[in-house]
Amino acid sequence: MKQKAIIITAPSGAGKTTLVKKLLKNRDDLAFSVSACTRSKRETEVNGVDYYFLDLNEFRQKIKEEGFVEWEEVYEGTFYGTLKTEIQRIWERGRAVIFDIDVKGAIQLKKKLGEKAIAIFIAPPSEEVLSERLRGRGTESEETLRKRLSKSLAELEFQEQMDATVINDDLEIAYQDLYEKVSEFIES
Repeated sequence: MKQKAIIITAPSGAGKTTLVKKLLKNRDDLAFSVSACTRSKRETEVNGVDYYFLDLNEFRQKIKEEGFVEWEEVYEGTFYGTLKTEIQRIWERGRAVIFDIDVKGAIQLKKKLGEKAIAIFIAPPSEEVLSERLRGRGTESEETLRKRLSKSLAELEFQEQMDATVINDDLEIAYQDLYEKVSEFIES
């Protein structure tokens, strides 16, 4: 298999992680790129599986060493990034790498990976649905939720910069659309 990358991006609450997990479950030609971050680990998350949880000093050291293909300070003091070693590890196993990443990171990755990558934006059917999904998580304080919602609404503007968009109104329909787009890209 050629070195290919599938970049899945969306505002928080659009359903990108659910769709990525479903793709990974049904396709053995894909492998998930685990991002590094400095945010606190949620109860259900596992280091090295969901994210590489680094402290701020460790993250800054990796930046100095040019260990990231892309990185971003997503929220003040909270960094996310894609380690170069992650992409290489997956390509060496003969799989396409799939990313579940914020929009700014997606734009950076697409620029760096060029024709090896397709960037797909997962869009909610409406701003109201996006707000309901974020509130429904129940994982954040009201202040954090307000910040995340504001950022998510602003991120909707980035979908025009992606190669394709999938509207996640009905999960199964969105999944089929995403599956077809990924298949077409991998086979090209």
